[in-house]
Amino acid sequence: MATAAQWIEGARPRTLPMAVAPVIIGSAAAYDLGAFSPLRAVLAALVAVLLQIGVNYANDYSDGIRGTDDNRVGPLRLTGSRLATPKQVKYAAFGCFGAAMVAGLALVVLSSTWFLILVGIGCVAAAWGYTGGKNPYGYMGLGDVFVFVFFGLVATLGTTYTQALEINAAAVLGAVGTGLIAVALLMANNVRDIPTDRVAGKRTLAVRLGDGPARISYVMMLAVALLLPLFIVGSYPWLLLVLLLVPACILPAGLMLTGKTGRSLVPVLKHTGLINLGFSVLYAAGLVITRILA
Repeated sequence: MATAAQWIEGARPRTLPMAVAPVIIGSAAAYDLGAFSPLRAVLAALVAVLLQIGVNYANDYSDGIRGTDDNRVGPLRLTGSRLATPKQVKYAAFGCFGAAMVAGLALVVLSSTWFLILVGIGCVAAAWGYTGGKNPYGYMGLGDVFVFVFFGLVATLGTTYTQALEINAAAVLGAVGTGLIAVALLMANNVRDIPTDRVAGKRTLAVRLGDGPARISYVMMLAVALLLPLFIVGSYPWLLLVLLLVPACILPAGLMLTGKTGRSLVPVLKHTGLINLGFSVLYAAGLVITRILA
């Protein structure tokens, strides 16, 4: 039986900044629109975090029963390591999805954004379908699209809209930026797993691109994310704070471009998650400070 600590490790807490980052940006955009709501921001964060943990457990379950994780390098996998039964991990995923839906329903009721119920159902279906079901799209190289759409655009713009009932250019660019960094994190993870994924028939985008182009795409996504705020820096001059992250990108970019493999890429995952969190905090600070000083 897996211990509590192993269940926590299996939830992959290092991926949680990817869930929190869009909520921080979306809430700052709502503040810029004069409509920040702490309660709705907390509910949005709960939805995002619970969905992320649910996705992680769902991936653990689905990859485990397919044998994809039999020789996995990286974080603990509960199913693949036989520390928990597939049924236990599946129920843990469903429990997280259910809790996310409860928090999401509360958010919808408070904001009267009833159409977002359909978006929420789509989020849960996409989360399960990533590696679950008969034709998981994560095995077809579409996982990166899912991450960009749901952990970038939907999470950020949904957070803004449930508070302000509108979105602005700052919310959109922030959503694209954090979405790109989240995809970069997934790309780094999948570059590490290229050898085992090829054997298992998991055709991730990294596998389809090949090792070299996939590594270059990682660096390009970080670069574009950091440069995007320059498009609106005339209206939000404090968004230049985001450029403070450039030095933090040097180490993970260097590890990717120098061809590091296996466990040598684990620091890239950690640093990319922190870069996403740093991006969200600095981007949000830029919006808030600009509005305060306006």
